[in-house]
Amino acid sequence: MRFKGVKVGFALTGSHCCLDPVLPQIANLVKEGAKVYPIVSNTVDITDTRYGTNEKWKGMLKEITGRQVLATIVDVEIAGPQKMFDVVVVAPCTGNTLAKLANGITDGSVLMAVKAQLRNQRPVVLAVSTNDGLGMNAKNIGLLLNVKNVYMTPFGQDNPVQKPNSLISKWELIPDTIHEALKGKQYQPILVFHQ
Repeated sequence: MRFKGVKVGFALTGSHCCLDPVLPQIANLVKEGAKVYPIVSNTVDITDTRYGTNEKWKGMLKEITGRQVLATIVDVEIAGPQKMFDVVVVAPCTGNTLAKLANGITDGSVLMAVKAQLRNQRPVVLAVSTNDGLGMNAKNIGLLLNVKNVYMTPFGQDNPVQKPNSLISKWELIPDTIHEALKGKQYQPILVFHQ
């Protein structure tokens, strides 16, 4: 169990189509011994979509992790002073979240968790899911690739013909990326073919 006792703050943002494939990675971390603390953005906390209700997602997170979902800035602001997490993961990490992180904006629970983690010079793993990763958010990905203690789950174009700017991470590589990030290393390669 390579994550035995590792405290993981696992944050989900509003790429609702990706919540279903991300949840098994949380379960994998728990199986490998991690103590996972689920964090959701305001969008995940309050929005019902065609992919499921907010109560469905929060219920599944609680069932998988055995912990209450952290959904507010107040819920997570203690993470910094208490050095609550060994690693914070943001998956899926939307373009909106990427833009706010790259520009130092902390206006929600997920952003506060990341800020608290970076304050303590501890690793943050981002797993992108954005339709404008090769558009408006390309600059933000570039900036974040150069931020100390920020690591990217490998990503690639998921539909280059119909959505040429879209990027999505390989969800199954989240645990491997965390494993390397805990050692201060970026899992390679970062750019992957997505078929």
